[in-house]
Amino acid sequence: MAMLLFGPISEIGSIDGCASRQVAVRSVPIQAITSSDLLDDHLPTLFIRAMFKPADAVQIKVSIDEIQPEVWRRLVLPVHWNLQHLHLGIQAAFNWWNYHLYEFRIGGLRYGDVEVLTEDATDDDPRVFDQTEVRLLDFERGSVFSYHYDFGDGWRHTVAVEEFLTLASSPKQGSCVAGARARPPEDVGGIPGYDRFLEIIAHREDPEYPETIRWCGGYFDPEWFDLSVVDKDLRNALLSSIKRRLYQPKPKTAPKR
Repeated sequence: MAMLLFGPISEIGSIDGCASRQVAVRSVPIQAITSSDLLDDHLPTLFIRAMFKPADAVQIKVSIDEIQPEVWRRLVLPVHWNLQHLHLGIQAAFNWWNYHLYEFRIGGLRYGDVEVLTEDATDDDPRVFDQTEVRLLDFERGSVFSYHYDFGDGWRHTVAVEEFLTLASSPKQGSCVAGARARPPEDVGGIPGYDRFLEIIAHREDPEYPETIRWCGGYFDPEWFDLSVVDKDLRNALLSSIKRRLYQPKPKTAPKR
């Protein structure tokens, strides 16, 4: 019985999606192989092709700076996503409302929406580079950079590239695989405002408690994290019609017996 090899093959395989170590794969023309000896000759080539399949996903960890215990999310994202997609993914993973300015700081350079960030810029402001020109596959494993959201409250996030992955099927959406704790409410006033907010809601006798608890929707738990909810949010991150939750989900009460 004749067997066919796929070809012609001429490609470079990479490890973990990185270009630091590469293996050249020799060309093999399409041909019928009827001899087991000939098939054995080609098995190393087929093995190399499978072994060095390019990465199609990247695992990153995003954490909000200066908050302890840490507020973080671990995400698996398509490697073809650019920084604009990553911005939307981070917004979804933390349920930020995406109505403040943002930027990435990578190696001392600014990346973001060039038109928006340079609208009121002066000659002394650092140049802004186009966020759509940088893809996640351009980073190396171990890379660390910053994402800044809301220049007023000043929420800074550390983004760490943990691993490049080769999945059974290339992902079309992002997913959240782990995380901990809730992000602060929008417009709470940065780190000092969040500290004061937590102090107020922890003491019902505080004169500011009634107004503050109404302002945050009647409920807030800094320890809240629901993987299924966050993962669903991230899977819908790129949808233009998506609406963010205004408030943290309230715990479900046990049914009355």
